[in-house]
Amino acid sequence: MLNVRKSEDRGGFDHGWLKTYHTFSFAEYYDPEFMGFGSLRVINEDFVAPSSGFPMHGHQNMEIVTYIIDGALEHRDSLGNGSIIRRGDVQRMSAGPGITHSEFNPSKEEPVHLLQIWLLPKARGLPSGYEEKRFDGDSMRGKLKLLVSPDGAGESISIQTDALVFASILEGGDSAEHSFAEGRVGWIQVAAGSVRVNDVTLTQGDGVSIDGEPLVSISSPARGEFLLFDMPWR
Repeated sequence: MLNVRKSEDRGGFDHGWLKTYHTFSFAEYYDPEFMGFGSLRVINEDFVAPSSGFPMHGHQNMEIVTYIIDGALEHRDSLGNGSIIRRGDVQRMSAGPGITHSEFNPSKEEPVHLLQIWLLPKARGLPSGYEEKRFDGDSMRGKLKLLVSPDGAGESISIQTDALVFASILEGGDSAEHSFAEGRVGWIQVAAGSVRVNDVTLTQGDGVSIDGEPLVSISSPARGEFLLFDMPWR
């Protein structure tokens, strides 16, 4: 079964320096029908204005993945990590028993557009940690590229939960398929353009849950960029 979450149905707030859209309940936005899916708890699409950002704040017991769609984001945390991640970079921060960090748009002219994703860890109190990697756009074109996995398989970033995160960029005529093992579910989030999942068309900002579908076929009529999550039902 595919259950579509349309972009315009998400929670949305315009704080001036930040425009944010919440797929699931988050902060002041609450929808009892969308509290998460599988191990997913947050998919926030953020647009951060130039020379703006989030000051130091804390997290606990969450695996946090940041996917940059456009622009750049400067990260600093209480573990001593500091870097600027850009288009093509993926970041994983394990909050563990507690971590503080800041996120800031270092550009004086360009906004940064990103997806921030929170997943439940496999247990509470796991070690805090940080990892980032760059993924060449060509590695995602016309296929599913594994970005995040429990064991860091291939070139992927490791994560402390049983979840696989793929990314793909499909041009017109491209297609990709993904099989789900028994007991596993999926979520597809469209980062840009449009894609067709089986017989369902999604556009930028849309998401769709996948449950009881052993195989999904994804294509794009023109160009589409998306993330695909594969995880057990919790």
